[in-house]
Amino acid sequence: MFGLGFGELLVIFLIALIFIGPKKLPELAKGLGKGIREFQNAAKGFSDQLQEKEEDKVHETHDSVKIVEANQQPASNKVEVLPPEKDQTHS
Repeated sequence: MFGLGFGELLVIFLIALIFIGPKKLPELAKGLGKGIREFQNAAKGFSDQLQEKEEDKVHETHDSVKIVEANQQPASNKVEVLPPEKDQTHS
């Protein structure tokens, strides 16, 4: 937890107990816990929104490729031979 050992946490708790007092310390801890929880939920929601947008972009690109492929006609291997044109200068 933040790289703090048991001794450091105990010192921080004792200092908070002295400055804040035993009556308000539980309220402060409860408020701090709620704040951290709300921050984590907001961060998770933001991360989820970014992931959804990326997935939507992938699906749009995939759908666009399908549309382009569906509209392309396969090239014909047949060679169309046209009848020779009549030369109108010899008539």
